[in-house]
Amino acid sequence: MGKGAILTEAVAAPDSAETPDPIPVSPIPAVNVASVPQRSPLRYPGGKTWLIPHIRHWLKGIEPRPKLLVEPFAGGGIVSLTAVMEGLVDRCLMVELDRDVAAFWQAALRHGPELCEKVQHFQPTRETVEALSRQTPRNVLEHGFRTLVLNRTRRGGILAPGASLSRNGEGGKGIASRWYPKTLVRRLVNIAGHAECIEFRNGDGMAVLESPPDSAVLFVDPPYSAGGKRAGRRLYAQNDIEHARLFALVADTSADFLMTYDRSNLIEGFVRNYGFHAVEVLMKNTHNSRVAELLISSRSVF
Repeated sequence: MGKGAILTEAVAAPDSAETPDPIPVSPIPAVNVASVPQRSPLRYPGGKTWLIPHIRHWLKGIEPRPKLLVEPFAGGGIVSLTAVMEGLVDRCLMVELDRDVAAFWQAALRHGPELCEKVQHFQPTRETVEALSRQTPRNVLEHGFRTLVLNRTRRGGILAPGASLSRNGEGGKGIASRWYPKTLVRRLVNIAGHAECIEFRNGDGMAVLESPPDSAVLFVDPPYSAGGKRAGRRLYAQNDIEHARLFALVADTSADFLMTYDRSNLIEGFVRNYGFHAVEVLMKNTHNSRVAELLISSRSVF
């Protein structure tokens, strides 16, 4: 029996009376996302653009240089895209369970020119967006384009059922305020230019973690629903994550990993029981509130 199987029982219900070990603050500050290259066309809830300086530090500290980065909960994919485009790894494997998000990445990687053409010719109005949302896509290109349009025109980029369209938007421009055709096309062209280094799978990230590829490093950013938080349920269509099992899986692997979670007593208990290292990063959310997130690893990284 592996150590993950043994410790799963131990961490399933951490002792809330135990005083948590202090978790240091990362010496690398969270950055303004405007100072980091924006490589993903998706506006993703919980996106990790602000974390890119930490990602660079983590990957540059691995010897020998990693060849493959696996991101089992890819979402907006900013970490995988940055790692490949900045030459921090040779290749990446992005895995995403959500069918709408998966369709976007499949379209971007397989049908880049056609997707760019659709972006250039689309005029986002409430009528055109609502009409598109009611359509049943006939193929992956149409499905991926539909995902991109809804992502760029809904409030906060939320794709989960019940999400509403932007009203005032950026600069009072309403539904079209986040639709930048030239910028989106530029990002799509850049992704297509690196397509030979990017593998995408529509599937269960947890299954990939059960048997990760040899010599891979892992960036694990699950949809947050641990510790009583509801953000994952509200923001993501796929949000049912067994957090105890996830910790057991990364504990059982020999792969170097970096995992990120909202700070909560439950997650701190997992960190303690597995002997992981963690640092806290304070970042601002879309409401300009300071939110503490944990970066978790098997070794001291920061």
